[in-house]
Amino acid sequence: MAEGSDTTLTAEQTAETPQGLVASLKSFAAGHGGAKAVIEYVGKRGARIVLVGEDGVWGDQFADDTVVARQACAKAGVTVENAWERELMDQMRPSNDLWRSMARRTMAR
Repeated sequence: MAEGSDTTLTAEQTAETPQGLVASLKSFAAGHGGAKAVIEYVGKRGARIVLVGEDGVWGDQFADDTVVARQACAKAGVTVENAWERELMDQMRPSNDLWRSMARRTMAR
């Protein structure tokens, strides 16, 4: 950035948490007996919030960055895990539709 630029990010800046994102996270958690999340940085796209419901169903949402993702999870009451722990992965139950989708991608290569 050019010297003297007013767009320089600082630690004090806070990102605005979209209410639609918070509502989606709350809805998922309510519909699946609670949820845990893992936040993944995906470059320019922002951050992916992977949600794992207590019933094993999983889904994802995207946020502008990891700060927004963590704030949204906190507001929605969703626990954020630091990494993909074995217990969390064992809890996931992919749907039959997802298995079929993955099979089509593999077969098409």
